[in-house]
Amino acid sequence: MKSTNKTKRDLKYYKDFAITSVCRADLEEVGFDTKSVDNGTMSKLASKMADAYCEFSFWEDLEIIAEYLKIKKHKK
Repeated sequence: MKSTNKTKRDLKYYKDFAITSVCRADLEEVGFDTKSVDNGTMSKLASKMADAYCEFSFWEDLEIIAEYLKIKKHKK
């Protein structure tokens, strides 16, 4: 039977850190009326925004900001 226990290194290596969130105030800030926006719609909006961010700019932004923070790259 294969062990599913993660090591301390694995737990540290795969720990997630939140990037951003979206709320009704954000929609209001860009001109939308949120009086009738329910939590289901907000969840769909957040999901679509996460998809768009990952698809279009996440990897580019990750590299730029990591370099800015002077995170070292692996040597080739």
